Amino acid sequence: MFGRKKDQAPDLQAAPAPFEQIGRSKDPQSAKGMPTPSRKEQEAARKRPLVPNDRAAAKVAARDARREEQARMRRAMDTGEERFLPVRDKGPQKRYARDFVDARFSLGEYVMFVALAIVLLTVVIPSTNGSQIYIFVLFWIMVAGVAIDAWFMSRKLKRQLIEKFKSVDSGVVWYGTMRSLQFRRLRLPKPMVKRGEWPT
Repeated sequence: MFGRKKDQAPDLQAAPAPFEQIGRSKDPQSAKGMPTPSRKEQEAARKRPLVPNDRAAAKVAARDARREEQARMRRAMDTGEERFLPVRDKGPQKRYARDFVDARFSLGEYVMFVALAIVLLTVVIPSTNGSQIYIFVLFWIMVAGVAIDAWFMSRKLKRQLIEKFKSVDSGVVWYGTMRSLQFRRLRLPKPMVKRGEWPT
């Protein structure tokens, strides 16, 4: 028993060796070749702002970028350039629908002007005169005609889209129908075809 305690004595003296090795491994220059950042430096790095310090310059740059994007979008509305068009106007089927609508004559183009004329007539003509009834009858006949024309146009547009693209994307027929109710010169994107130039 006494002999075993004497044998273990050297082991206890050799125990600190790993601690010395760990202490040497923590030397900043030993493994990485560069000093480990201090805690103060690490905290300063974490506190670095995520946005530029010059916020006024950042706002000016963002505003200029928005203006440039809007200018490109306005040019696309005039030229029909696909990549700069708004999302609602993008896609080959919507372009086909625009060309199809712009190539035909639609009653809906003039419904706003007829409505304005009827309002002016009701102001000019006395309410005691029975002719106002005929004016409103004429207006509702016009509305019915526009609805029928739009219905036939939408059915033909759907057939054409299926024939060309084998399917119809959601909302394309409605997109073309709403365009047919706008005055031709006020349509956006602007018409790229003349009347009678049907898309192929």
